[in-house]
Amino acid sequence: MTEDLNLYNVRTDLALEAHELAALGSEIPGVKKETDNAGGILVTRMHIQNDEGARRIGKMMGNYVTIEVPELRKGDSDLLDEVATVFAREFEAFLGRVGVGRDSSVLVAGLGNWNVTPDALGPLVVENILVTRHYFELMPGDVSPGYRPVSAVAPGVMGTTGIESSDIVAGIAEKSKPDLIIAIDALASKSLDRVNTTVQIADTGIHPGSGIGNKRRGLTKDILGVPVIAIGVPTVVYASTIVNNTFDMLFEHMKQHTQATAPLFGVLGNLKEQERLQLVKEVLQPIGHDLLVTPKEIDKFMEDMANVIASGLNAALHEAIDTHNVEAYTH
Repeated sequence: MTEDLNLYNVRTDLALEAHELAALGSEIPGVKKETDNAGGILVTRMHIQNDEGARRIGKMMGNYVTIEVPELRKGDSDLLDEVATVFAREFEAFLGRVGVGRDSSVLVAGLGNWNVTPDALGPLVVENILVTRHYFELMPGDVSPGYRPVSAVAPGVMGTTGIESSDIVAGIAEKSKPDLIIAIDALASKSLDRVNTTVQIADTGIHPGSGIGNKRRGLTKDILGVPVIAIGVPTVVYASTIVNNTFDMLFEHMKQHTQATAPLFGVLGNLKEQERLQLVKEVLQPIGHDLLVTPKEIDKFMEDMANVIASGLNAALHEAIDTHNVEAYTH
């Protein structure tokens, strides 16, 4: 019996990383990608145009934007403001793509478990969102120009509520009838460098828990009946992925010193990535499961990333708010 090595693929929620794994330096038919780099903020825009590109990458057809800021972990307030501004600009472009106008109503769904720090991104963002729908309902004549109806909810996780997050959001959407749903969730990455330094925006919706192997009912336009824009930040990496990446770094480092690496690494040096992952997971198997790893400074990182996303969303959704003057709404 031949073992299915697809079970040992690197798990990642980031379309950019999935493209890197699939492309291996070459172009993928049906995938258009462009990159901008300004002041240490790297923005990659990717459009998966057809089924072939979606199959190769393993992501749905649609638009994906990845904002990478390696210096973000330092907590520089000026840099955080710059990232919020860039995020707001990129998000506004998504509003145009999905046909959402200036006065369209929006529901923000902050997914995740507020009791588990690496999974609390969604609820943290919801705390800082400027909600206005009740003003439009109760006193529409007193609402200043430049605002739109925005509501927000943190539906929790099925382990706490016993209900799928998607079902809760669907029920709320059925009653409140938003023109757009924004789903925010923590993601899994294949790279420690991208943990808490990267934001992904996608117009393909979201599948809670997919990056850590949990198959949950998704929040998509097909399911909810309105466009869904997904926002995510990678907060965890699998331990097996870290070990596998360490092998890659070790191999590359040794090749810089000698081409005769075969005696050093033997059979291990000739294993494919999937086979190495299989080996690592077999080593971890005695403890019963793989491990999810997150930085020890995760509390501060999550607070910073939640403020960046909330500030950017407030500015993108409400014309009256400037990203540089948004602190009053997020603190």
